[in-house]
Amino acid sequence: MEIITVIKDMQARSDKMRQEGKTVVLVPTMGFLHEGHLSLIREGRAYGEDLVVSIFVNPAQFGPGEDLESYPRDFERDLDLLRKEGVTAVFSPDAQEMYGENFQTFVELEKLPKHLCGLSRPVFFRGVATVVTKLFNIVKPHVAIFGEKDYQQLMVIRQLVRDLNFEIKIVGTRTIRETDGLAMSSRNTYLSENQRISALALNQSLQKAQELVENGQKDTFGIIDTAARMIRSHRETEIDYIAICDPETLDDMETIDRPARMALAVKVGKARLIDNILLKPKVSESNFKKRSRKADQ
Repeated sequence: MEIITVIKDMQARSDKMRQEGKTVVLVPTMGFLHEGHLSLIREGRAYGEDLVVSIFVNPAQFGPGEDLESYPRDFERDLDLLRKEGVTAVFSPDAQEMYGENFQTFVELEKLPKHLCGLSRPVFFRGVATVVTKLFNIVKPHVAIFGEKDYQQLMVIRQLVRDLNFEIKIVGTRTIRETDGLAMSSRNTYLSENQRISALALNQSLQKAQELVENGQKDTFGIIDTAARMIRSHRETEIDYIAICDPETLDDMETIDRPARMALAVKVGKARLIDNILLKPKVSESNFKKRSRKADQ
């Protein structure tokens, strides 16, 4: 497994892989790897022979007062895990290598960041879009793998690829959870034993929302209120947002008359955690018959 820290070296390696006819697959990470990251890597194996993982804690996506300095890191442990997964190369530059002196070019999207996490973290998606664009130009992948846990990020990257005409296939993979249902995250390490119990309210509230939708509830405000009460009933929880939105535009929905994405962000202690689910309304028998007749015509 090659470990590369210099941009030009990574570009030269990718050029060589492409000239040899190999498919380059990129899994971008900020390190401190867990089973969620490893599931992305295993998914990547199905798409190409050259599997590259980037490890870079991106300062451009952290705002003032956020956890850039305290973000968990364990580079040697990460390398051990990646070797076991058969990764062919790791790209791990430092901030000086990535941004250099007098860096002043950023990539911004106009609409998608103005929802969900983007409202309370105004620089986050500019930082994400910029670093992902740089990684695409450095690693030159044919395929890039991202997790659906960071759903808004996945949608931002898909839009970015369309808008800027990158010839890269973006693959989204399902959220990987702990056995108790908590979505895997590097920030879970911030949680104390009692805080972890409180953190379970995120997934529990999403599952309750799906239950309500399956039982015919369509009013998003009522579903959001139920989720908020569930979360606030636990100690040390502070809701950033709970939203039910269009899966593509991320615009808020008032009525669940089609599949909708429910997303939330909650601080539990000092850990800011996110989670989401696709809410699928139950199709009535009459609507099913109407759709069937249309399909037959």
